[in-house]
Amino acid sequence: MLKNRIFKRIFTNKTSLAGFILVSFFAGIALLAPLLAPAQNKNNPYQLPQKSYQIAPQPPSAQNWFGTTEQQYDLYYGVVWGTRLAFKVGVTVTFFAFLIGLFVGGTAAYFGGKVDETLMRLTDVVFAVPSLVLAMVIAAMLGPDIKNMMIALTAVAWPSYARLVRGDILSVKQRGYVTAARTLGARGPRILLRHILPNSIYPSVVVASLDIGYVVLTAASLSFLGLGAQPGTADWGQLIAMARNWVLGTAQNPFAYWYTVAAPGGAIFLFVLGWNLLGDAFRDILDPRQA
Repeated sequence: MLKNRIFKRIFTNKTSLAGFILVSFFAGIALLAPLLAPAQNKNNPYQLPQKSYQIAPQPPSAQNWFGTTEQQYDLYYGVVWGTRLAFKVGVTVTFFAFLIGLFVGGTAAYFGGKVDETLMRLTDVVFAVPSLVLAMVIAAMLGPDIKNMMIALTAVAWPSYARLVRGDILSVKQRGYVTAARTLGARGPRILLRHILPNSIYPSVVVASLDIGYVVLTAASLSFLGLGAQPGTADWGQLIAMARNWVLGTAQNPFAYWYTVAAPGGAIFLFVLGWNLLGDAFRDILDPRQA
């Protein structure tokens, strides 16, 4: 059974197990964020608490476990609530990009002809522009905001799913059980939803599991450039943006402010690594050649 294969693959392979542990660790932080770092602003828990207006960051201490950024924003609070925001952005963008790609690719492959040609040329237009550049343009047009950033990321993420789904459906719809369903009188929508799509989406599910980490990394890039989260938001990219003036430390100690980059940068690295390792496990599980 698929369920047994999933658990067997994850818990018997060291890299898959490492990915599962990392993702579970971050999921636990996201779920327990209100307990680990009680919200200072009940209306907006993603607002970073500001200790003072002192410019220079302060090192880790008993009051601020990970230290503070410039203008004294708490890094510990930012990393904890940034984890919840990372899951919100990564899962939401991937989910809607997957749905849009599934609809576009499924419609193009099943109906073919002019419908296929029109939808695929639209997909090619989006593919023609580098995804990060296009996301920057869309985010700049909409304005710096978490929701606008998610819209921009979704707008550039769906074409890969559309192409992948289209290719798989073109293969699946020629198989014997689809022909048998047509022979028995099943209509187009029923065949598509019951017989073709369930047997075509596994590669896209694997890509989606890998894309969650990539989406979070791209979102951090947009926030770093000032096109994502607004200043003062518990966002990993925003935290690194606050550290850009302190990366080189001082003339006497180049690593004086290492913590301003290490905390959010380490969180991004481990989060993306966890999803990549877990995505590789899903790829092996859902690959029929690994059965």
